Amino acid sequence: MVKSELIRRSPLRIFEKSIHGGLGKGNIGVIASRKGVGKTACLVHIATDKLLQDKQVLHVSFSARVDHIITWYEDIFREISRKRNLESAVEVHDELVKKRIIMNFNQKGMGTEHILQSLRAMIKDGHFAADCVIFDGYDIDIATSEDIKAIGDFARETNLEIWFSLSLKGEEPLFDDRGLPRVVLPYLDAIAVLVTLRFIEGYVHLQVVKDRDTVDVRDMNLRLDPKTLLIAEIEE
Repeated sequence: MVKSELIRRSPLRIFEKSIHGGLGKGNIGVIASRKGVGKTACLVHIATDKLLQDKQVLHVSFSARVDHIITWYEDIFREISRKRNLESAVEVHDELVKKRIIMNFNQKGMGTEHILQSLRAMIKDGHFAADCVIFDGYDIDIATSEDIKAIGDFARETNLEIWFSLSLKGEEPLFDDRGLPRVVLPYLDAIAVLVTLRFIEGYVHLQVVKDRDTVDVRDMNLRLDPKTLLIAEIEE
C-alpha cells in the first residue's frame, strides 16, 4: 500500500470524525485512563499518523528516560507498515524520524514556564516548525490552574495542537456522573477534547467525553488492538 492510501484508510480518520474533524490548532486534547491502559500507545499512533502526513511532531516526555518512547514509535510504525503492507517502508521510516523530536523534562525540577520557553526555542531558534506537541506523562496533580492556562496560551500563540496523556489515580469514583474524570474539573474550560480509555467486555474502548462545549460520553467505535496496541476500528 502506498503512503497516501495508508493515511486515507487509517482508523485515525474515524478518530477525527468523532471529534468534528480533529482537535485543531490552538487546542488542548487529553487522553485519560488508569496507568498502563494504553495512553502512550494512543498518543504515539496519533503522532505517527501526523508524521505520515508530513507534519512535524514534538514529543515531550516527563519520564526519567526516553528510550521507551523511541521503542514505542518503532513498534507502532512497524505494526502499521506490516498490517497495511506499506511500500518502501524503510524509506518512509527514515523520513518520519526527521520530522520528530523527543524532548525530556523533569516536571518537578523545571517549572511549566521554563518548559514552554524551551519548546519556543526549539520551534523558533531550532527552526523546527512543529504542528503538534505531545505532553506524555505530565502530572496534572502537581500542576496549577496557571500552568494549564499557560500551556493553552502557548498552543494558541504557536498555532499548535497539544495532546496530553493523563493518568487517573486514587480510589473510585474517578469520574463524576457525567463521565468526566474528577481530576480535570478545575481545568475543564482549557480542554477542547477529552477522550477516555475504558475497559468494556475485555477490550479497551476509546470514548469521547468532552468535545468543545459538549459533555456527553460517546463511543468512538474504536478500541486498542490487544496484540498490536494500535487504534483499530470495532468491526460489527
